[in-house]
Amino acid sequence: MARVHELQHPVAAYHLAQLRSKDTPPEQFRRLVGRLATLLAYQATSDVATVATTVQTPMAETEGAEISELIGLVPILRAGLGMVPPLLELLPNSQVWHLGMYRDEETAQPVEYYSKLAGHQAVDLGLVLDPMLATGGSAIAALEALQAWGVGRCKLLSIIAAPEGVAAVSEAFPDAEIHLCAIDQRLNDVNFIVPGLGDAGDRIFNT
Repeated sequence: MARVHELQHPVAAYHLAQLRSKDTPPEQFRRLVGRLATLLAYQATSDVATVATTVQTPMAETEGAEISELIGLVPILRAGLGMVPPLLELLPNSQVWHLGMYRDEETAQPVEYYSKLAGHQAVDLGLVLDPMLATGGSAIAALEALQAWGVGRCKLLSIIAAPEGVAAVSEAFPDAEIHLCAIDQRLNDVNFIVPGLGDAGDRIFNT
């Protein structure tokens, strides 16, 4: 079973309630995605390796730390793009690797249309970014791509998830970590999360 971390925090609950509202405009929706993504990343990077360093303050020299792992942010296009800017603010030396996938409406299976991973040095830690974990198909395909690339550790960051998606990813990648703000009730008959928040990509990009 994958290690599932559901963010239990009143500040996250407050922002998530606004994110879900159908009356939240795109500009505010994007800001809320960023805030929740930052909270998820704070939780997901609690075990990142560091090395000791020294820093000269205006008053004296003191001990500090530097991240010693190469971190890759891997947004699943297109909705995952909304989670990239806040994570780059938090982890400015991270690499960004895009994975383009869409869901076949007849089969509900992911179809990959863009990837540039092959031929490059694999990162130490890959953070897969997708606001919605619905069926789990796209997340599994992304984790498979990172595994084939040679990434040592992979974590999935999603704002909301359906139980079906959590179960599917856990079965396919029992060693992966899944970081979420909330696990919702179910998928409906067209594989949308209920109660959910609608289509995250459409709401981020106002389409």
